[in-house]
Amino acid sequence: MTLRTSFTDAMKEAMKAKDVARLGAVRMAMAELKKRDIDARATGNMDGISDGEILAMLQKMIASRRDSIALYNQGGRPELAQAEAAEIAVLESFLPQQMSAAEMEAAIAAAVAETGASSLKDMGKVMAIVKAKYTGQMDLGAASAAIKKRLGG
Repeated sequence: MTLRTSFTDAMKEAMKAKDVARLGAVRMAMAELKKRDIDARATGNMDGISDGEILAMLQKMIASRRDSIALYNQGGRPELAQAEAAEIAVLESFLPQQMSAAEMEAAIAAAVAETGASSLKDMGKVMAIVKAKYTGQMDLGAASAAIKKRLGG
């Protein structure tokens, strides 16, 4: 089952269950997906974005909501932070199982070995491999920090 199908199925289930919060989050994700598909058509990709790109989209949406939670908490708006956290839970339900810290370290070590990276100048090469192989399975922000630490930064 593709991610597109799982979005549609989740929307139908939320409608049947009258789960307004889940329905809103799924519709928001579907709207972003439709926008990106339209943008992809402009570049000649008539099939829309790939599942890997959808996973990256979901991760960006989650990161954006985490930033909003921090701002809402600073501004004394816990009810809005809670709503953002609920959206994060819905969006994360579409992502594959996240890697543990040990698995992430092993994946980074393999990417460093594969590229022969030895300094921070090689960080882009390592990140490219990590993104290509593990999008949706690890927090790329944490991976970036771990790669920088590993390469001596």
